Amino acid sequence: MKIALLMLLMILNLLSLKLIKCTEVFAPGNIIIGGLFPIHTTVEQLGNFYDLEAPCNILSPAGLAHSLAMIQAVETANISPELTHLGITLGYHIHDTCSDVTTTLRAVKDFTDDCMPGTNTSRYVRPVKAVIGAYNSEMSIAVARMLNLQLIPQISYASTADILSDKSRFPGFLRTVPSDVHQTSAMVQLLSERKWTWVGFLTTDGDYGRAALDSFISQATNSGICVAFTEILPDSLSDTRKLEAKIFHTVHTIQTNPKAKVIVSFAKPEHMKRVFSLLLELSTDQRLWIASDNWSMAGDVLSPEQLESVGWVLGFSFKNKYITNFEEYVQHLELNSDAQSNNSFLKEFYSSLATSVNASKANVSTATDKLIASAQVGVVFSIQMAVNAIAQAAAFICKNIDCMASEAIKHQELLSVLRTRSFELDGVSYEFNEDGDINLGYDVSLWNSNGIKVETLNVISHYQPSDRSLNTTELTLSLVSKCSKSCEPGQFKKSVEGQHTCCYECISCAQNQYTNNTDMDQCYSCDEDSEWSESGSSACNEKGVEFFSWSDPFAVVLLSLSVLGVVVVFAVSVVFLLHRDSPVVKAAGGSLCQLILLSLSGSFVSAMLFVGKPTALQCKVRQVLYGLSFTVCVSCILVKSLKILLAFHMNLLLKQLLYRLYKPYAIVSMCVALQVVTCACWLIMKSPESTSTVFLRSVLQECDEGSYVAFGVMLGYIALLALVCFAFAFQGRKLPHKYNEAKFITFGMLIYLIAWIIFIPTYVNTKGKYLPAVEMIVILISCYAILSCHFFPKCYIILFRKTQNTRDAFVRSIYEYSKKTVGNIHPPQTEKYVPYAMSNPSFVPKE
Repeated sequence: MKIALLMLLMILNLLSLKLIKCTEVFAPGNIIIGGLFPIHTTVEQLGNFYDLEAPCNILSPAGLAHSLAMIQAVETANISPELTHLGITLGYHIHDTCSDVTTTLRAVKDFTDDCMPGTNTSRYVRPVKAVIGAYNSEMSIAVARMLNLQLIPQISYASTADILSDKSRFPGFLRTVPSDVHQTSAMVQLLSERKWTWVGFLTTDGDYGRAALDSFISQATNSGICVAFTEILPDSLSDTRKLEAKIFHTVHTIQTNPKAKVIVSFAKPEHMKRVFSLLLELSTDQRLWIASDNWSMAGDVLSPEQLESVGWVLGFSFKNKYITNFEEYVQHLELNSDAQSNNSFLKEFYSSLATSVNASKANVSTATDKLIASAQVGVVFSIQMAVNAIAQAAAFICKNIDCMASEAIKHQELLSVLRTRSFELDGVSYEFNEDGDINLGYDVSLWNSNGIKVETLNVISHYQPSDRSLNTTELTLSLVSKCSKSCEPGQFKKSVEGQHTCCYECISCAQNQYTNNTDMDQCYSCDEDSEWSESGSSACNEKGVEFFSWSDPFAVVLLSLSVLGVVVVFAVSVVFLLHRDSPVVKAAGGSLCQLILLSLSGSFVSAMLFVGKPTALQCKVRQVLYGLSFTVCVSCILVKSLKILLAFHMNLLLKQLLYRLYKPYAIVSMCVALQVVTCACWLIMKSPESTSTVFLRSVLQECDEGSYVAFGVMLGYIALLALVCFAFAFQGRKLPHKYNEAKFITFGMLIYLIAWIIFIPTYVNTKGKYLPAVEMIVILISCYAILSCHFFPKCYIILFRKTQNTRDAFVRSIYEYSKKTVGNIHPPQTEKYVPYAMSNPSFVPKE
């Protein structure tokens, strides 16, 4: 009994093996193309370790539709002029991969072993010259390793793993879709433009999923995007217990990361359907789901009601064109009984719908609509490109050889033509690049619902790998997906230790620093020489340039006084020039008065140079001009003081000696020469320069006097001359009223000395733009003191007391003073003290 049961099991195994071998589609031709399609989604787990092959279940309408796309493309190529002219045809040998790597490798072994379909051994099957497939990168990698042994060309219509672009490992692999590195680049660009920096990532285990994960994380990190969580779902759908546990863990992870409002998924459609189903049971939070080409066209993973609840789905799908010819082909299958009988997959599909629909006609129509709806437009177009590439490459080779023989076309020769020659489809030329890829880019679609079904072809943008262009202006989502709130301008991000760089605190920029954009990693420094900013600033402010400007009210007053001084000096000079022969002018010094007035003009002009933005020339000229001009003025006054002293208060013999030495212009020249030497040494050794003193919010432009020792020597020398004048004039303060020049000299020099004594501590303790005003005030005081004490009284006599401006009046005044002085002295000494002015008439003005 046991033996009989064991034999029965063996017979059943053999029968199942035979049935499996029949689950393939074959059409003869001079050149056979292999096809690998996931027509079923799972492999049944029988639980017997020794079962070499297990049956496939859960038929996929999408996989069947894509296999039909290959059949339609082959049949279309067979009636093309390129092949009909040569008299050759293409055949196909399509295997079901069942979404399983092991099953796929058995199919590839069937291709390479030149086996025949079914169980009919009486018919010779030509070897497969090229293979189209597989769908998943995981399977394409395994297939490529086997086909590489014979360099059989392989063209995938959907495998996008970047590793397959490595021609050193996969020399025979080509594909009509771009590499995942472009897809992840497009996704990262979208996230970066929208500032979605906190995202989740779902993928399927295997080479494809992990390569996509590595590529995405690498590019996202470079763009400042952080992956909040990563979930890797099992590739196989057969182990339901393990799959459900992982789905539950994934949904739990999504719920515990509420700030990750954007989730990128490279998972399978079956995975996403389970994730959405469980997620909607536990949560109603809306998110943006970015779908890879793996499920971007699988609208059946969500119902219209579910789409509204989960949020938004943004799909990246292959570039496509209209596939009207394919749709017409599927619609005509219902009239083609041979196609149904020769295609076991198509027959199974029609049968699966028989129980739900009564009428046969309705059954066929429903099946047709479902096939058309399940077909991914981009994948169908990619399959058509693959078939056309092989057909045109074969036609090029067969122009020179007889392709009727089975071994006429060599695998290597076909691969070489495919890689080096372009092909056409619908009037457009295409070619594989050096990596074996055709980078047409991606369509970016935002899923929507019409209330009946989910539409996945609502294209809102395109991504072109050549120029990385991605315009998503039509995507109007007010969605925030960040770990931390954005830092405003004026703040910078400070990452929390041990966390993602996208999780941070916002810290205000320090003083003299700024940020001018949101979420900046560090603050920029202001140029402290010309800019400033407060703490938390979003921009730098220009530092105000400060100097004693022409528009300053205080400067206007002082400038007005300077100009007035020049005008008054000019007026006095005119009065003295017109009355140069009068006794008052001669007694005041005659031509020396014009020299004093000229020097006063220079001092007033030098005061004006203390106003305005200082330049190097201005800084040098203003001090030197004042020093020399006022030295001339004081030197002339010194001569006048000496003249008064000689006239009234010296011993007669000494007076005569000094009188011989009394040379006014020589004395003035000598005094001025010493000041010239001082200024020259100052300018040569360390001259004044224009400098800028930088403060927190302003830049003070001022004159640096260079050598303050030279500056002090220059002013000290003038003060010394003034002190000597004061001493000489003080001796003659009791001269007759009408000839009392000494009293005015004394008073003028006293004002000068007091002003400069006050100037020193004031100048030392004054800072800022008004420092030049201090010296300017002292200069004006000094000049106006000389004018008031030396010239205004004389002008008053000349203009308003003309009777006193005569020689007789001066002689009478001197005589009365002498008589009074002689009467107060002992008679024997009277002659000794007779003023020299009485004995020397040259000191008395002549009419």
